[in-house]
Amino acid sequence: MHTVLIAAQKGGAGKSTLAAHFGALAERDGRTLLIDADPQGSLAFWYDRRAAETPLLVKATGNEIEGTLADARSEGIAWTIIDSPPHNAPLIGSLMSRATVTVIPVRPGPFDLAAVGATLDMARKLKAPIACVLNACPPITREAETAITAEARALLTEMGAPVLPGQVSQRASFSHALITGQSVTEFEPDGRAAREVDTMWTAVVQLARTFSRKS
Repeated sequence: MHTVLIAAQKGGAGKSTLAAHFGALAERDGRTLLIDADPQGSLAFWYDRRAAETPLLVKATGNEIEGTLADARSEGIAWTIIDSPPHNAPLIGSLMSRATVTVIPVRPGPFDLAAVGATLDMARKLKAPIACVLNACPPITREAETAITAEARALLTEMGAPVLPGQVSQRASFSHALITGQSVTEFEPDGRAAREVDTMWTAVVQLARTFSRKS
């Protein structure tokens, strides 16, 4: 079983949005369980509006996650995706140590870039496999990322953070899809948002499988 943790110690990074979309896409590769470990419950809000029966979702507190993961493994779940709470460093560290790979969404703005250092430091101390995703970026223009996105990518690279290629742009279709319990790949499968998030998930899958072989 592959466990993908979505983590950021700053709120508003887009963890729940990525978790919902990754969960919908992960079903292509096997049975998938979403774990909403964020007390705010945004992922569960999306799931309650979802017509499709997959992926599965459970809400779990920090004390319950270890048992939830054990149950998922015994039930043949292929992918587990955890939406973690912000501002809870002990729980995030504990989840990082269990995850196949931790995905860190980062918006290309000064506050998010300033805050990501704490999460990166934690991952280094734990020797946890990580990858940063540039999230909620200005849409690509003329097939090139905007200057602010390029600057954010360069700064993360200088910080020693592995950054996945591409970006997930800020698009209205994400909100339209989420409010109806869908992913953008279901709501607007031929749209740019769908292509971006599909490409990002494909990169996460490749990383998870690579890290699994090394462990």
